[in-house]
Amino acid sequence: MDSQMKKEFEKSKSKDKEERYEAYQTILKVTEQKVDWAYEVWDQLLEDLSHKDNHQRSRAAQYLANLAKSDPENKMLQDFPKLWEVTKDEKFVTARHSLQSIWKVGLAGTAQKEMVLEYMVHRFTYCTDEKNYTLIRSDILQNMRNLYNHLDDENIKNKAIELIEIVDDHKYKKKYINIWK
Repeated sequence: MDSQMKKEFEKSKSKDKEERYEAYQTILKVTEQKVDWAYEVWDQLLEDLSHKDNHQRSRAAQYLANLAKSDPENKMLQDFPKLWEVTKDEKFVTARHSLQSIWKVGLAGTAQKEMVLEYMVHRFTYCTDEKNYTLIRSDILQNMRNLYNHLDDENIKNKAIELIEIVDDHKYKKKYINIWK
């Protein structure tokens, strides 16, 4: 990792909100592509998933989701449950930001895609006891749509349609269908 990226990770923990946000944007942009330094920050990011600051937890989850494609050792297959836990964070905004980025793990390979889909399908099916479950379901379907758009895998689309079919509330069913139009 070059010194500039090291600085960006330091800045992403800054007390200065603007500096922190700029670093966050830079890190997300850089990690849209494969990088060769993922393991230099991997363990720290895993640790930050349980940081006392919910912003740190959120950023760590989003960075790890982006870095999954830069994981030749497939560490994400073992570490994913820790990442997934942040999608259930006590702070809903943290949970939601984490959930909205989780689909990117599925771009790392077939095993990762299947794992992410399995977790999302299970959550969609059984989340009705959770607060804001309609938003969670919407985010999951949008994640599936994002994966489908990138991978053009009809199985993802078919599974999403199956999930929409189990929804009883007509208003939400219609909203969910619109994600797939």
